[in-house]
Amino acid sequence: MAAGNLITPLEPGNLSRLQRAAAQATVVARQSVHRNAFRRLDAAVASSCGSQHESNEDAHSALDCAGQLFVVADGVGGGAMAQLASGELVAHLHAVLDAVPPDAERVSRAMLDADRAIARRIAQVTAAPGAATVALCAPVNRLASQWLVAWVGDCRVYRLALRGVQEIELLSRDDTFRHLGEQPPAGGSLDDPARMVGNGATLGANVALHDLASGDLLLLCSDGVHKHLDGPAWRRVLTQPASLVQRCQDLIGVARANGSADDATVLLLQRTAFAVPRPRWMQRGSSPADTSRNRR
Repeated sequence: MAAGNLITPLEPGNLSRLQRAAAQATVVARQSVHRNAFRRLDAAVASSCGSQHESNEDAHSALDCAGQLFVVADGVGGGAMAQLASGELVAHLHAVLDAVPPDAERVSRAMLDADRAIARRIAQVTAAPGAATVALCAPVNRLASQWLVAWVGDCRVYRLALRGVQEIELLSRDDTFRHLGEQPPAGGSLDDPARMVGNGATLGANVALHDLASGDLLLLCSDGVHKHLDGPAWRRVLTQPASLVQRCQDLIGVARANGSADDATVLLLQRTAFAVPRPRWMQRGSSPADTSRNRR
């Protein structure tokens, strides 16, 4: 998570109309709703090209699928190859994982396959390398009460419970040289990602399972966002009475106000569980056998 002394000069509720418009001028955003008999899943995403790049090197799920897989990827290395790597990675993961139940083995295998496919695709264009970091979330049951969370690199996944303390919780752990206890290459930083997809620098994916209560939020983002927000800033934006897509846009706006010049992407999910009616015999406090005996 970002350093605790990070100053957030512009809170989302205090952004002027001009400041908000400037922060969101290049933001592309969309939202969708995915329902079944047991729950509603609201999804929203916003992405913005940073001032350091001519085009956005982040990529994300289109939100037009059945609500089975949600991905954010961040191209590494700059230029068209970074953009190609992130886009190819998101497309590959959806092509392989959309139609199958998610599990750790499938996700790790899909990451390795994507690593090789992206390397081949880039080699058709240039000898220069290209790669991407990624975060992925997928519900593992029909209630969407448990989620598979996977990542490679320094894209992140957070959870926020909207009841109780409302503290933002980091569910992933950055694959940086510092965290892995490895030395970066000459000219690199300890806080650079040491694991990526597309250049052979991955053995699969980090995978974990996490519960999601009704009303809780899951958030996936690139480092152009999370490096520029602290805990209070996350909480202020995510708990405001606004649509999910507006909260995505406001998170990018606050990151920009705090100095983010990188590409920035936020994908936000909220689960709402439906009440399932109890059988009539349970409502009366008796079993079917008791009811049958009473009739006899």
